[in-house]
Amino acid sequence: MTLSSYSDVFSINHERQYEEDIHVGDLVRTGPNLHPHFEVVAVHGDKAWVRNLQNGTDHLAMLSRCRKINGQPPEG
Repeated sequence: MTLSSYSDVFSINHERQYEEDIHVGDLVRTGPNLHPHFEVVAVHGDKAWVRNLQNGTDHLAMLSRCRKINGQPPEG
């Protein structure tokens, strides 16, 4: 038996539909969610190391799922 994620079950697409350069220091959110907010700590390849601004926990996120929230319009 294969366990499915909620994204698979409800057909939720977390990928950005536009190009955006994500850099260290950017404030981002992931997927279509408005919260939590993260600060980008490092970028390597197609992944970002991000830190939750509310509780300080660190996570890895796919760059294609990160969206800038620091007032910068999407590039492109």
